[in-house]
Amino acid sequence: MPIREATTDDWPRIWPFWHRIVAAGETYTWDPDTSPADARALWMNPPKQVFVAEDTSGTVVGSAYVTRNYAGPAAGIANAGFMVDPDHAGRGIGRALAEHVLVAARAAGWRAMVFNAVVETNPAVHLWTSLGFTVVGTVPDAFDHPRHGRVGLHVMHRRL
Repeated sequence: MPIREATTDDWPRIWPFWHRIVAAGETYTWDPDTSPADARALWMNPPKQVFVAEDTSGTVVGSAYVTRNYAGPAAGIANAGFMVDPDHAGRGIGRALAEHVLVAARAAGWRAMVFNAVVETNPAVHLWTSLGFTVVGTVPDAFDHPRHGRVGLHVMHRRL
């Protein structure tokens, strides 16, 4: 599966699934009513390094970014975000993006990666643990899930 750095021209191909995922309110802490312009700023703006995954027809089926998580003396710790078009879920796209981002983050000199708010009911928790991330803490009852009620938000970490 081709994975490449995103360009500004990719945003209109990312936005439909970005919006669908965030509006569902099940996996991201962003406002479900985020405007296209604000969403673009959240996902695409530097200093993020943004990637897209394409299927064989050139359709963008997923996207990910890597950026710094902290500043100052902790600036060597990365953060990342991942989204796969729900219409293409279950095909290994999330794993391929994750592996690509981990390699890119290591190559860029990041020492570790932290996810600050992984909804504990998110199926991706299994992906992250299979890739060596550990839950270093959970904020209980921090996320109002539309189906499960209040659930925790995991903080996850992995050395690079």
